[in-house]
Amino acid sequence: MTRPGNAAAHTVTDTTKSQTRPSSTWTGWGQWLALITMTIDHLSRYAVPDSCDLGWASSSLGRIALPLFAAMVAWHGLFNTRNPLRYARRILMIGLVAQLPYMLMPRSSDALILNICFTLSLGLAGGTWLKTLPARFANGTLGRIRLAIEGAAALGAWLLAGQWVEYSHMGLLMIPLYMLAMQHLYLIRSGLAERLQATAMALPVLLVAGMMNSSDMAKSFTVATCLMILLLAAGAHRLTPAVPFQMPRWLWLGWYPGHFAAIALWLGASGRLAGGFF
Repeated sequence: MTRPGNAAAHTVTDTTKSQTRPSSTWTGWGQWLALITMTIDHLSRYAVPDSCDLGWASSSLGRIALPLFAAMVAWHGLFNTRNPLRYARRILMIGLVAQLPYMLMPRSSDALILNICFTLSLGLAGGTWLKTLPARFANGTLGRIRLAIEGAAALGAWLLAGQWVEYSHMGLLMIPLYMLAMQHLYLIRSGLAERLQATAMALPVLLVAGMMNSSDMAKSFTVATCLMILLLAAGAHRLTPAVPFQMPRWLWLGWYPGHFAAIALWLGASGRLAGGFF
């Protein structure tokens, strides 16, 4: 049984946490690590000849990039922006700019696949919708019928979009599940029930991370990255020092389309550009 004094202390703690934001210094490190591991992944998959046998780099270091990008988008969407949907639109704009050079990368299939920015943007939109449901239902603006209609529409959008975006249906789930886990882990209290609930909310994103890859090596790197992010949300974010050199905004926004354009130029110069465009 909880003592009145402890209950009051928990209430004050939860209210204080809900009115403050966690430290985001870890994202400064995350930006550099995400760009570096993404570039390693794409160079090993697209630019380096198969004879160099660098597939291990894509299956190990390259598997850090997606869960890290998704985590930073979820973190900022949850804690650092007043308008997550506008943030999602900015990510979508980067994806539109990057789509043409992305389509020039050599692939085994000619099917149209939308790049990872579309996955992240749609995932953030879905996570934002999911986050608002409890408050809307509590204040009476969301009835059961409308909830059922919106839920069916969200399920249909997920099933449809998952056929077109990079990392498919599992990739679309990463940000909503990250947001769910981060919110519970950040607001965790000392009680056993609260800790068990927060742990339960963290399990789905780890499960999805393991399902996105086929090899054991890729699974281990992806799941380990997710686990580190969840530890940050649970309190380790307070221990992270500031990055010595902050990434310039132009580099952060331009690297994704820019590095695909550079790889496309290299492939064109070496005669290995994906066919059908010239």
